[in-house]
Parts: sequence; structure tokens; C-alpha cells
Amino acid sequence: MAVSKERHQDQLFEAAKVYGQERALFMDGVRDVSARVTALGQQADGLDDHWTVDFARQGRRVVHTLRAKHPRAHEVSPVEITLTGNGPLTPDLAQAVRSLGFGLPEEVVLPRGAVESLTVIGPEWLSGEHLDIEVRWQPADKVPLAETAVEVAFLDGEHVTACYPGTLAHVGRDSVGRSVRVDLAGGSLELMIPSASGASASLRFTSSLEKLEPAAGLRLLRIYERIAAGGAFEVRASAGVIGGGELPPRPEAARQEAARLRSYIEDLKAVQRHCEQYFPIPDELTPTDRIALRMARLLIQGHCVASPFMTRARFTLNGQDSPTLRSLLSGEPHAVRGSTAAFALTLAGRHLELGPAHFYHPHVTVETEDDRRALAALEAGRGEGCEVTVRPVGGECFRHLLRDAAPGSGWTPVPLKLPGFTEPR
Repeated sequence: MAVSKERHQDQLFEAAKVYGQERALFMDGVRDVSARVTALGQQADGLDDHWTVDFARQGRRVVHTLRAKHPRAHEVSPVEITLTGNGPLTPDLAQAVRSLGFGLPEEVVLPRGAVESLTVIGPEWLSGEHLDIEVRWQPADKVPLAETAVEVAFLDGEHVTACYPGTLAHVGRDSVGRSVRVDLAGGSLELMIPSASGASASLRFTSSLEKLEPAAGLRLLRIYERIAAGGAFEVRASAGVIGGGELPPRPEAARQEAARLRSYIEDLKAVQRHCEQYFPIPDELTPTDRIALRMARLLIQGHCVASPFMTRARFTLNGQDSPTLRSLLSGEPHAVRGSTAAFALTLAGRHLELGPAHFYHPHVTVETEDDRRALAALEAGRGEGCEVTVRPVGGECFRHLLRDAAPGSGWTPVPLKLPGFTEPR
């Protein structure tokens, strides 16, 4: 005899009521699931006065989240967690693990492959060893900040050698120590201060020059250079010192790289100010751009520079004859000076003009065949319009000087001083 589905469910429900288990069958669907989970959560909350466990089902996995019931739970009922790693960690993950226990505002995820075991020592109901697990270390609730305007000060003894403004973004505390995060234009400082007496504080500095104009980029680089040089520093608010420490010097190679980058941005800043064209620091810079930028800055400062981009010049004769011209066309080296309407460079798709400029070299010669052709034209009285190409002797370059410059060294070129580039002559 067939029994309908609805009648079968009614029979089950009536049977469950007899034994007081009607809710166990989830006869009311999702609402019963929610009620059961809530009741189970209340049971978990009753396990301890200081800690509880939140839980969630994800497929075949159950996720447990340890949660403090009040701000002093870690003091009155300490919970010690020991992680045993499985093999070497990636550099990023190793850095994240070292930051655990300082109350930093980011979540740290240790995947199954990185964790051999997790041992918990604390209340009896919580203690034990766990294997084959993924560990997620979540930040504590954010503490409201009384003030956010701070300064990062670098010190030599009690003397302040440099001071930079920032915004206090986070103050945290956990089992190992406390943390302070300061946001800067284009970067941030994260300070981790251990609670143990005599333990050294550590600093994590991150930065990006993306979308910054040169002035802001230079401030960011100077902060990095101060950090790289090592020494004492403090994070200060109006109410007093929030944190600080003594930094070890970073490798010389890192400091040299920062110095080269700062030199580039200083050149860019000078050219932008002269041309009154302001834009963010370009993401990429070719070797040619770098040389042209350094030349431009030196020219703006009134110096004479040798240009590796100008190793020859082409002139058009006006028809006038002279012994000097005849001597030059006969192969004798002579001084040549000319001018351009504007010395310009193209950077980040922008045309930057410095102004009218002169070029000069004390010893140039005319290229072969041009000299013969020009001499023949002069002999025939047809020199006007004849073109000749001249080159500085010895493979040297023409020298440049802005027309309105007041140089102190005449036409003697100053070195570009660019590491990795050969000085033009």
C-alpha cells in the first residue's frame, strides 16, 4: 500500500514529538538550522567566562574562531598557542609569522602545507594538539584613536636630525607586544614593540612612488634613507611619544640604490620647476631619458655640458668666403659655435623646453667629401646653399650652454656624474 510523502512526514513529526525530538528532524527547514546553531553557540559560550569559540561549516570543514569575551581575557586567562612549521616558509609568509602577537591590523593565513601542528595551552576545554589544519590569525577589534596627527622624528642623541608628518592609522596590542602604524604620503611605517624588557623594536617600511610628484617622492625617499642609515627614531603625538627604537643600518647596496633614485627625482624636480610643468614621477625611465634629464638640470644651473646626443652638426654656407673657412674646408681643425631656438627633452610624453641654447667645440673638422665639394663650389662662386657636416675631433661631443646662463667655467663642461654611464667628452 502506497503512503504519500506528506503523510509520511506527518507520521515522522508525530513520532518525534512523542520523544521530544521534533526539532532534531529540522521539520521547519532553515529556521530550525538557525535555531540549532544559535543554541549550540550558547552552549559554547557557557564553556568559559573569558573565551568562546565561534564556528562555521564550509563543505566538509568546520572553522573555529577563538574570541575573547572581554578586553582583559588574555591577561586573566592566558591562552598559549604553539605552531610547528612544516618546511621553510616563503619570505612573505615568514615576515607575516614574525609579526604575530603584536596586534597588527591584518589577517595572517597559514595554509595546511605550512603547518605541521598547532598546540593550544589554556582552559581545559580548549587545550590540545591539532594536525592537518589551516590557521587564520585575525586582528583584534580596532581601538579608537584619541588623535591621528603624529610626527616621525629621527634622533642623534637628544638632537632631532629630521622630522616628517604622518597620520596615526593603528595602535594595537597582543600577547607578544604592541604595534603602531603611521601612514605617510606614498608609504607607511609599522612599528612592533615587544613587551619583554630589553627586547629590540622592529620597523617595517613600505613605499611606492606611483602617482607622487617629485616633492612628495623626495620626502618618502629621505625617510627611507634615514631608516637605512640606522639610528634612533620616535613616533610622536602631542600627548607624547607613542613608540620608537634603535634601527640597525641596512646594507650599503640598498642605501646606494636609494641615493641614485633620489638624484633622479631631484633632477626631475628642478626641470619641472624651470619649465613650470608638474606631473607625477614617471614609472619608467630609459638610459637616454636619464642622461637628458641630468644634462637639463646642469644647464638650468648655468653649467656647460657635453652632449653625447650631438656628435656632429650640419651647416649651410651663405656664400661668403674667408681664409678661416678655406682653412676649415682644407682639413684644419677650428672652433665652431652655433645656436638652437630651444634646448628641449621629451619625458613621460611631455615636451619640456629649457630655452634658447648655444653649442660649441674648440676643435672640429669637416667630413670628407663635404670639404672637397664645398671648396669647389666656393672656387666657382656658387658657395651659397652648400651644406657641410662638421665633427669634433677625437670622438668628442659638442658642448651646450643656455643662452641666458651666467656660467662660472666658460665652455669647460662639467661631468654628469651618473653611476653606470660613461662621461661624454
